[in-house]
Amino acid sequence: MIILGIGGLLGDAAAAILRDGELLAAVEESKLVRRRTHWGGLDEMPEHAIATCLRLANATPEQVDAVAVVRPIPESDFHLKLRAQFPNSRIIVVEHHLAHAASAYYPSPFNVATVLTFDRGGDFRCGSRWLGHGGEMSLEHEQYLPDSIGDLYGRVTELLGFEANVDEHKVQWLSMSGDDRFKTLFLEILNVSGGGPRLDRSFFSTERMTSGGFGSRFFEHLGLADGAAIPESLRAHVAAGVQRAMEDAVIRIAGEGTNLCVAGGLALNALLVSALETRSGYKNVFVQPVAGNAGTAIGAVLEAWHGVYKREQRTPLSTLSLGPAYGAAEIKQVLENCKLRFQYMVTTDEIIETAVAQLNDHKIVAWMQGRMEFGARALGNRSILASPLNPYSTENLNIFIKHREPFRKFAASVPAELCSEYFEVGPNARYLATVGRVRPAYREQFAAATLAGDLVRVHTVDKEENPLYWKLLHAAGKATGLPVLHNTSFNLFGEPLVCTPRDAVRSFYSSGIDAMFVGNFFLQK
Repeated sequence: MIILGIGGLLGDAAAAILRDGELLAAVEESKLVRRRTHWGGLDEMPEHAIATCLRLANATPEQVDAVAVVRPIPESDFHLKLRAQFPNSRIIVVEHHLAHAASAYYPSPFNVATVLTFDRGGDFRCGSRWLGHGGEMSLEHEQYLPDSIGDLYGRVTELLGFEANVDEHKVQWLSMSGDDRFKTLFLEILNVSGGGPRLDRSFFSTERMTSGGFGSRFFEHLGLADGAAIPESLRAHVAAGVQRAMEDAVIRIAGEGTNLCVAGGLALNALLVSALETRSGYKNVFVQPVAGNAGTAIGAVLEAWHGVYKREQRTPLSTLSLGPAYGAAEIKQVLENCKLRFQYMVTTDEIIETAVAQLNDHKIVAWMQGRMEFGARALGNRSILASPLNPYSTENLNIFIKHREPFRKFAASVPAELCSEYFEVGPNARYLATVGRVRPAYREQFAAATLAGDLVRVHTVDKEENPLYWKLLHAAGKATGLPVLHNTSFNLFGEPLVCTPRDAVRSFYSSGIDAMFVGNFFLQK
């Protein structure tokens, strides 16, 4: 049975495909069209993502048995298009938060779990609570707009001069430089009681369309004139207030239990995930790493498989390398078409040896290998790498290559079996979904990647999942004594993660990256 999933249609559109319970492919439309996908209407489809998933699954539209789509409207021209494109398919409509919940529970390692979803809003809901048991989930509670934790966080994002629904991660990292002076204020606004928050609307203005819509009472608590811009001296403290209040609110809503699964846009917040791992009343926490709207494409196919077709076979999330890969002939054609000089390396050992030499020479290295990752985080297939021993890595990566704020740190990739020697971190570090702590003996080495005190974004690399990147880390360790590399996503200037060899070439020559590996091909400036 082949099931195609379509999600994120009103932002971050994506497709995924499942064959007989195995997730074969998942990819976002934005990475293929090289722009953000904010749709103009409900009748548009992520055609490129759909075509890519079908190609990776070696399937035709006529072979698709079901199309599971995350949409609020059951019938429209969109569905007529689906029926025309997939003539032999059953069309299954999956509610937004059900798709979030399915994307978290069904790939988890738990047979029984509490499932929570939190986002800014979808289908007039902003959160839900489910009980997962075996091959099914049952709804326990729903949270409705406007009482949305995610909406409050988005409002603060706008208040601080960032773009709501896009830059919430910037608020998260900015919060690391702030204190708790405004935490009580945001807890009062959230007003958590019973099953969820009841936002105090007296802190908002129904007439103000800017500054997050906050009203005079809110600005009074900040010690500012009504509608005033947040001064630089308060920005980090405001960010810290909403971040820490949000963490406490979610932990209170979660309650206690053994196993917890989480998804929804708010679950992309790595500091929240860390708080759930370390401070909640749950022994085990699993966060769907592509927790936002794109991940609902996976949730759609899994809900169809389990909830509609009642199949018991679970689908573990064994990898996020679910996008396209490119062979040597395709890569060579692009490089030659661009009139570039390159070196072809015959063996894996030669690739590794050359990459380590570049990194040891304090070069910034772009690393494009294998299948593109699903989600916004680079996990060693579409990465920019630097040695932790490079004293200028922060300046070079953030300012001269990524052109982003200094408070946005990069991750530290480490072989999973060696992680505990250098870091304390939970299992969600496998997909960069949480943060960890640097052990005291290594704080100086990782100072460039440290968020605040001893916190760091940790990425554990499993040998079976990504053998080439795992081998590179070990080779770096053999050469320097430190089997860790700084890792940030291979994308520039607000673009999505690079997908094709041509995307990689464009980013390489538009930045201060020193060298690049695309498959077996090596380029340097």
